[in-house]
Amino acid sequence: MLSRVAESVYWMSRQIERAENLARFLEVTLHLILDQPENLVDPWEPLVRVTGDEEFFKKKYGHPNQENVVNFLAFDEEYPNSMLTCLRAARENARGVREKLSSEAFEQINEFYLFVNEASRNESLDRTSQFFDQIRQQTLLWSGVLESTMAQDTAWHFANVGRMLERADKTSRILDVKYFNLLPSVEHVGTAVDDMQWSALLLAISGFEAYRRDYHEVSIPNVVGFFLFNRTFPRSVHRCVASAGWSLGEIDQASRKQTSSQSSKKVDALKHRLAFTQVEEVLAGGMHEFVDLLQLELNDIGNTLAEDYFQALIPA
Repeated sequence: MLSRVAESVYWMSRQIERAENLARFLEVTLHLILDQPENLVDPWEPLVRVTGDEEFFKKKYGHPNQENVVNFLAFDEEYPNSMLTCLRAARENARGVREKLSSEAFEQINEFYLFVNEASRNESLDRTSQFFDQIRQQTLLWSGVLESTMAQDTAWHFANVGRMLERADKTSRILDVKYFNLLPSVEHVGTAVDDMQWSALLLAISGFEAYRRDYHEVSIPNVVGFFLFNRTFPRSVHRCVASAGWSLGEIDQASRKQTSSQSSKKVDALKHRLAFTQVEEVLAGGMHEFVDLLQLELNDIGNTLAEDYFQALIPA
C-alpha cells in the first residue's frame, strides 16, 4: 500500500472519530446544564481547556459561554479541530482513497459531512442535546458500515488505528473535564451533585449501563478505573490501545517487517503500563497528571506511526 493511501485512510478515520467525540462533549454538557442546580458551576470553560486550544478560543471569542463554545467546537471553519472542519477533511481524504472504501462507506461520510455543513448554515436550528445526539447517530452508522462492508485488510487496520488512538485520547480528555473545576468546591465531593457529574461523564462515552452492570453505585475509583483500565468496554483507554496494537501487529505482518515497528512497540509498552497500573496510583499521583502523560504518549505513538509508515512505501 502506498504511504499516501495509508495516511489518508488513517486520518479519515481519526477525523470522523474526533467529530463524534466533540458531539459527545457537547451533548453531555447540555444535559448537565438541564440536570444541575441553577448557576452551580459553569461547564463551558472546561470544554475549551481540555481541547488544548484555549489561546485560539480566547483570541476569537473571549469568555466562554454556551453559544460561542458550541460554535467553536461544532462549526468554526477557522478552527482546524471543529466538527465541521474535521468532517470536511475526512471527506477529502476519503475522496483520495475511494478505491479502498466501499461505496456505502464513502456515501456515509459524505452524508455525515453534508448534515453538519447544512446545520452550520442554519442559524434558526435549535442546537440542543438532541441535535448532537443525531450527529452521534451518524457516526454509529459510519462505524456499522465500516465493519460490515469493508474487508479487514491493511486499509481497514490503518482506519482502526486512527479511530482507536483518537478515541483513547478523547476518552482521557472527557475524564479530564472533571478535573477542570466541574465542582465549585471540595464541599461537593461525594454529594448528589458529584454523583450526577460522574454519571454524566459515563453517559458521554455511552458507558453508564455497562458501568452499572459491574458496580451498584457511582464512586470515583470505580469510574476512573472504568474509563482507563476496563478491558472489555470499547471506549475505555486500555481497550482502545489494545485494539490499536492488534491492528498495528497486522500491519507489521502485511508489510513483511522482520521486527515490530517502533509505533507497535510503543503501543505495546503503553498497553503494558495500563495493564499494571492500579487506580489508587492514579488518584494518589493526580488524575490530571496521569491523563497529561497518557496524552503525550498517544501523541508520540501518532508521530512514530508517521515515521514508520507514512514517509515510505509499504510493499503490497
